[in-house]
Amino acid sequence: MSRLSDTPLSVLDLAPIRQGGSVAETFANSVDLSRQVEALGFNRYWLAEHHNIDGIASAATSVLIGHIAGSTQHIRVGAGGIMLPNHPPLVIAEQFGTLETLYPGRIDLGLGRAPGSDGVTMAAMRRDPRSGVNDFPDQLDELRRYLGDALPDQRVRAMPGQSTHVPIWLLGSSGYSAQLAARLGLPFAFAAQFAPGYLFEALRLYREQFRPSTVLDEPYAMVGMPVIAAESDEQAAFLATTAQQKFLNLIRGRSTRSLPPQEQLDWSPQEQAMVGQNLGAAVIGGPKTAREGLERFLEETQADELMIATDVYHQEDRKRSFEILAEVWKS
Repeated sequence: MSRLSDTPLSVLDLAPIRQGGSVAETFANSVDLSRQVEALGFNRYWLAEHHNIDGIASAATSVLIGHIAGSTQHIRVGAGGIMLPNHPPLVIAEQFGTLETLYPGRIDLGLGRAPGSDGVTMAAMRRDPRSGVNDFPDQLDELRRYLGDALPDQRVRAMPGQSTHVPIWLLGSSGYSAQLAARLGLPFAFAAQFAPGYLFEALRLYREQFRPSTVLDEPYAMVGMPVIAAESDEQAAFLATTAQQKFLNLIRGRSTRSLPPQEQLDWSPQEQAMVGQNLGAAVIGGPKTAREGLERFLEETQADELMIATDVYHQEDRKRSFEILAEVWKS
């Protein structure tokens, strides 16, 4: 049996809004995709918190998680992630305690410390722009207390939330969260879907510094990565121009709504190199190429789980990509 078939595959849905589409269409597509990947045997379906980005519809992340969990039967649904410094820990404990109570054993809480937006929006949410840089460990500790068993002298309790023990993951694209997750004995997820440059160093730090805990006996690392599978390498490369245009427009300060694929992109060599850095962990190709790329990525990273982000313009192309992945995964 291959390394790939032994490794759980999960889905990161960035809730993309298409040019000419709508938020309502995005939500309907998310429900449609979550039901498909559940039937295909994928392990988790995560959504990420972003704000003031016109191409992403998952700002109210916990609400959308509840919608997806209520539309599926057994797949784990969670946050990849909640940007904890944007929120009082008590509020997040109450939200995810509610989700865990409604959908027991199916909810994950991935946490990051970035704003999930620009500086102006961060100031609108956090008021204190320094929040999250130094006090993230304290916020995390407070949140874990609200989700754990109440202490006898605990005056403030999360209701619901207390004693739900919602599984917590730490997310990151640098060494900070990797080392914190290691110190606390928590699972770690690295965001190679947009920032692969520090991937191997972060995984090394996490594994070398890991301390067993009541949560984990040994490290558990999941890696997010872009994957676009199609009937042929040429078709996959064509579909991938949607993701390339999104990063290109992000660099240019333009709208990040998903654009139709193009035969050729108008970009400078410098822009092409910058987009290439963002998509450096991508696997793009037909079934054979996708299988080989995933096997190679697993061999290089020794990841315990892969979380797949597939950014294409048409919903049917996205669904077909996951069908192909399921076929090569189980072969």
